[in-house]
Amino acid sequence: MSISKKRIILSAVFSCSILLSGCGMLEGLGVDKEENLDIDQEVTYLKETEEGKTEQNEESEKATVAQELYLFNKDGLVVPKSFQLPATNEPAQQVIEYLIEGGPITNILPNGFRAVLPQDTTVQGIAIKDGTATVDFSNEFVNYNSKDEQKIAQSITWTLTQFDTIENVKIWLNGKEITEMPESGFKVADKGMSRDQGINLHVDSPLDITATSPMTLYYLAENEGEIMYVPVTKRVQIDDNKLQTAINELINGPEPGDGLTSYFQPKLQLLDEPKVEDGVVTLNFNEFLYHSADGEKKIVSEHVLNALVLTLTEQEGINSVSVQVNGKDDLLTEGGEKLSEPVTRPEKVNTGSF
Repeated sequence: MSISKKRIILSAVFSCSILLSGCGMLEGLGVDKEENLDIDQEVTYLKETEEGKTEQNEESEKATVAQELYLFNKDGLVVPKSFQLPATNEPAQQVIEYLIEGGPITNILPNGFRAVLPQDTTVQGIAIKDGTATVDFSNEFVNYNSKDEQKIAQSITWTLTQFDTIENVKIWLNGKEITEMPESGFKVADKGMSRDQGINLHVDSPLDITATSPMTLYYLAENEGEIMYVPVTKRVQIDDNKLQTAINELINGPEPGDGLTSYFQPKLQLLDEPKVEDGVVTLNFNEFLYHSADGEKKIVSEHVLNALVLTLTEQEGINSVSVQVNGKDDLLTEGGEKLSEPVTRPEKVNTGSF
């Protein structure tokens, strides 16, 4: 089962006068005056009409693009939320500007969320070269609460790396590169920050760092009656199979006090080791995968399915997930759709429909 999407390629042209404060900075980065950023984007056209005007003659059309912004929720976690933003040739700069308190996010910010970057912060430019995005902020960038510092870095990194052409992120402050975050001294790698450094980290984990590996899992949080999927990076002990470990962590659930929950039943188990072929992982569970109490309707909770797909497709080489119960794939979603085909990861998370 996959989600078909109409996609176009927008070429974002970055020039010296638009992107960074001064041609000298561009030359110092080794970035050409013009560089194309090819990004797959789904474009929607919103029709706007004014009272008293006929739709046929007076309606205007405004192009928008679905983009992910990583914002703070009410519990201080960094949560992806998808928005329809105005189409632009500079989507990388746009999404960062939408993270600024009091900026363009103000009128569309949902209840229970807050912007990540301090008010009056200015994005003085973004340069993209060889998979690395370099963001130059004004001095107001550092006017944040020190306890939010690492999560601010995570928000910037995960928001920008939604684009296929960006793998790493570097931060500059008023024309000078930052090698560590100003408050905590959090080191920025030479190549910049990446998703490999995790998100919503459990820094107080008692596990031995030499005997564990980081793993990003998706748990659930409630916001104004809407269920949101929240990525959390934990250090976990991996015995034999990373996919098995990920599923066990989902079943065990999030840490207490995080404001997160899990819809997995405690008695849920895999009957066989996960099988991977051509990017598809097949999971054979016992009957505790069923959402209904008696199991007769063979319905799988959408929240369990989504958490599985989001978590497992974070693993290298996994593109989709196929689920079975007792070796059979005659399962249904809560919407009555058959689950006989593998489920692919959605392009955007927390859109309101996923």
